[in-house]
Formats: sequence, structure tokens, C-alpha cells
Amino acid sequence: MKHVRILSALLLTVATFLLIGLCYQCGHTQKPIALPEVEDYEQFLGLRIDTLVREEGVLQNGWTLSNLLQQYDVSPATTHGLIQACDTVFNLKQLRSGQSYYAFLTPDSLSTMRYLIYQQTATDFVIFDIHDSLSVYKRHKPVHKQERNASGIIQQSLWHNVNKNGFHPELTYHISDLFAWQVDFFAIQEGDRYQIIYEELVVDDSITVGIGTIKGAAFRHNGKTFYAIPFIQDSTLNYYDENGNNLRKAFLKAPLKYARISSRFSHGRMHPILRIRRPHHGVDYAAPSGTPVVSIGQGRVVAKGYERGGGNYIKIKHNQAYVSTYMHLSRFAAGIHPGAQVEQGQRIGYVGSTGLSTGPHLDFRIHQNGKPVDPLKLVSPPVDALKPEYRDSFEVVKSNVMKRLQSTAI
Repeated sequence: MKHVRILSALLLTVATFLLIGLCYQCGHTQKPIALPEVEDYEQFLGLRIDTLVREEGVLQNGWTLSNLLQQYDVSPATTHGLIQACDTVFNLKQLRSGQSYYAFLTPDSLSTMRYLIYQQTATDFVIFDIHDSLSVYKRHKPVHKQERNASGIIQQSLWHNVNKNGFHPELTYHISDLFAWQVDFFAIQEGDRYQIIYEELVVDDSITVGIGTIKGAAFRHNGKTFYAIPFIQDSTLNYYDENGNNLRKAFLKAPLKYARISSRFSHGRMHPILRIRRPHHGVDYAAPSGTPVVSIGQGRVVAKGYERGGGNYIKIKHNQAYVSTYMHLSRFAAGIHPGAQVEQGQRIGYVGSTGLSTGPHLDFRIHQNGKPVDPLKLVSPPVDALKPEYRDSFEVVKSNVMKRLQSTAI
């Protein structure tokens, strides 16, 4: 009887183990162990790095790819292979000191490099991959758009106010470009003000890399408010005032940015060098040597050269009535020669002090039908007028933009 009880116990034990094993097998088959999805892994630019050690650094002056890889004991053969792989992907001469790099290494005692990543910009990266085989490729961080509002009252200059208020410096260029045909930014007055609704381009939810589309803007200057309302006509985005007039004119207000007027249009000015009184049928813009000079409008270069008084100069014929002249240039832009076609805002030369000049400046002149006119008083006609069939759609957009600007008015 005792043997029967012992045998029964053994059989019960074996049966229990078999049942447990069967239950485990059945459970494993029905609910396999869930592996994390790829996006659950720690990633960097889409690379799985949760099993690697990350090191960061900054390229020092004179460093090459070979210098950098040597620090991580990468073999000369591997280095040569990566250099060869760069051939059609990345020019190694574009490596710049001060730029960040990231090294990803195995966590063992060997610390073998798996990836070296060079950061070109806030969004662009070059990956040197030693993980499975040698390869070089580029990755980009996604850029997101975030709508922003900016406004301010100018005390010194537009640039100073934008920076003082902590807005992106690029806003200065966008505002001046929007109203380049309406506002003389060399005559900004204390108390002038601006409002702008715009898209900020952001990486990693915190790093601003630029400015996107302008959604609307207003600039109050000399007691008058100018509006910029975006509207797409015939698949082209332009900006219009509240009456539907295109802000873009045939001519820019000035052929350069961020200078000061040192001499105005006059029929009898004392020449600073010759010391005689004679007409000065132009506007002098004092600016640092090398400041870019652009064409005020579309046209054709009719003259380029050097003369004793005006130094290096360019003449551009815009139509049958208007010719603009740019003098005392330090040098000419590439591609500028008699007969060359130029676009409005295209760079044609650089501020200098050639000819009879007391310092770096641009002598800018306009002739209308062969007669000199004051560039500061020139009334420029608009281009690309709003078509009647778009009027109703424009009014809807205008109403929305004007309400938003008024709601944030200062």
C-alpha cells in the first residue's frame, strides 16, 4: 500500500509538470512576447542607438575626417573606405570647425565606433556608418511651422527693436522687403511701429531655423499705416494693400539696405573734393565698403566701366523712360556686363570709394526721359494688379487678416 501511495505521488508530480509545460506552451503560442516597435527604441535621426554609448564634440580648426576617426581607433582601412564612400554624397572640404559631431560606440571595453555623425546645420546631418558595411548618407531633421505674432514701437531702428524684443533677426529683412516699395527705411522715425503675423520654422520644438510664410503685416510710418495682405493669384503669392494694390512696384525705394543718406538730390551742392558748387543729381548712401548693391528694377545693363568722377559705375535701362546709375562701386557682381538682363533686387555690385570720393558710399541716380529726377520723390507704378475675377476672394482674405492685425495692435 505504501508503494502505491509513493507511485501515485510520483505520477501526480509528473502530471503537474507536464500540465505546467503544456500551459506555458499554449500561452506562449497564443500571446508571444511583445517586442517593442521600432519607434519605441531610442533613436537619433532614425538610427537605433539604445545599445550604444553616445559622445559629442566640436570640430577643431584644421581637423579632417581622418583626424576625427583616429581618436576613436578606427583603422586606416576603414577610414579610407569611408572617404571613398563620400565621393558622391559629401564633399569633405565642407567640414567646418565649430560644427558639432556625434560618435556612437559599443558599450564594451573595445568601444568600437558604429556611427559618426557630422552636423552641417540645425537640420542637415552626414552619417558615416560603420555598423554593417561602410556607407555615407545624409539625414534631415523635420522642420515644423509654428505661427507667431511680433510687434514693436521703433526707438532707434527696426533692426534694434526686433532684436531687443527677442524676435528672430530674420524678421528685419522680411519687414523691409515687404514694404521696400512704400517705406523709405533710411528715414524711419521714432515712434514708427510694426506688426507681423508669420510662420516660424522650428526644429526639435525649440530651435528656430528661419522664417516661413508671412501671413499679414502692418507698418506705420510718418503717420500712415501700410498693410501687407498675402493673396495667391494665378498660383503666385503676392502681397497687396487694403485696396487690392500690389505692394510690389516697378522700382525699389533704394538699391541697398542698412545705410544712411549722406547727400541728397540738389541743383547746387558744394563738391567735397573739388570745392566748387555744382549740381548733384543723385542720392548718396553712406555704407561700409563691400555692401551689396542691387538693381532697383528689371532691365538691361547699357554701360559698365570706370570714369574719373564716378569711379566704377553701372547704368541700367529699365524701359523707354527710365535709366538708373550706380557709382563709386568697389567692384562689379559676376555676370554684369553691357547687354546683360537683370531682375529687380539682383545684386549688381558692391559699395566702394572709387573715383572722386571722400569715403565708401553709393551715388545713385535716376533719369526719366533723359532728365535727372530725385530718386526719393519718384512715384513707382505697381505691377501685377489684382484681377477683377479675384476681387471677392481677396476681400475674404483681407477681412480675416485685418481682424487679426487689429486684435494684436499696439
